[in-house]
Amino acid sequence: MTGTRHKARMLALQALYEVDSVARRPETVIERLLAEADLSLEISEFSRSLVSGTLKNKDEIDRHIQKYAPAYPVEQLAIIDRNILRLAIFEILFDNKVPVKVAVNEAVELAKAFGSGSSAKFINGVLGSVSAIADR
Repeated sequence: MTGTRHKARMLALQALYEVDSVARRPETVIERLLAEADLSLEISEFSRSLVSGTLKNKDEIDRHIQKYAPAYPVEQLAIIDRNILRLAIFEILFDNKVPVKVAVNEAVELAKAFGSGSSAKFINGVLGSVSAIADR
């Protein structure tokens, strides 16, 4: 199950990246990506919920990023790093469906796969601080 949930997170990240970088409608983007993917209905719904939840809470999530990475204005972060953080912070502080450690580990893996050489360390550091305020 972890492998398919990882695929769902990758797909959600792709959607968030596209929405953030070229301002397309989130529903259109996620539906196109899901049509191209081979995911079960349950995993597709998980991916949709990650995208919609992250976007719904984006302003508050961005405030957390700014608080825990004050030297890096959110709008100046690499688009991929910004959206990995948004996705993980949504899972940690808002979604509460996976253990904090899982959300952090998934984010670090996404950063290793899609970010720059320093992305994983940066994301791990920010999420370590965010995790400290999580209620679990």
